[in-house]
Amino acid sequence: MISTPDGQMPAFLCTPTAAIQQAGVILLMEGFGLTKHIQDVAERIAKEGYLVLAPDLYYRELPNNKFGYDEVEQARAMMFRLDFEKSVDEDIRAAVAYVKSQLEPSSLVGVTGFCLGGGLAFLSACKLSDQIAAAAPFYGVILDQWLDAAVDIQVPMYLFFGDSDPFIPQQRVRQMQSRLEELGKDYQLKVYTHADHGFFCHERSSYNLEAAEDSWHKLTQFFDQHLH
Repeated sequence: MISTPDGQMPAFLCTPTAAIQQAGVILLMEGFGLTKHIQDVAERIAKEGYLVLAPDLYYRELPNNKFGYDEVEQARAMMFRLDFEKSVDEDIRAAVAYVKSQLEPSSLVGVTGFCLGGGLAFLSACKLSDQIAAAAPFYGVILDQWLDAAVDIQVPMYLFFGDSDPFIPQQRVRQMQSRLEELGKDYQLKVYTHADHGFFCHERSSYNLEAAEDSWHKLTQFFDQHLH
């Protein structure tokens, strides 16, 4: 349970098997909630040697705050009830503070996320560059005001997209890329051919094995480079 200005936020915590925890990762959930898939990803990242925390950003709507992948409209409705500007920002800051409290003072923290969490990983790079060391958003929808706020990004980023994602047209991806180029930000961006939204999740019909394996390899390399 993580203390926030709005109360206690449940979170899924995974500790690495290694005796020394050298770095931490905040894993931000999908629009469907803190699903079993996100918990599985947390365990995979922890096995790479990181302390991983996946906060339940829908905690204000417990207990019925998780959705199946066929419940898109219900999930979208809950997602759009989030207060991105204040409450979610405070939640993520609380998660980062908790992870840092469990690590050595010199340890670094990265952020990654999928779907909703991908967008929020980007937002974290905009608003928490003084608290985190790297951000890796997966198929995150980036709002216009977040693109405006990208001027404040001071950490390296790796962004992952699929070229067949109906929620993130390629024109929008090019717009993001142009904005980051214009600002001179330290970033990498990968677009996978024939990959749809949710390509990383093996529980979804849009799962793309090749894209999932390649992006996992790139993610672990990216965190290894910037968090150790």
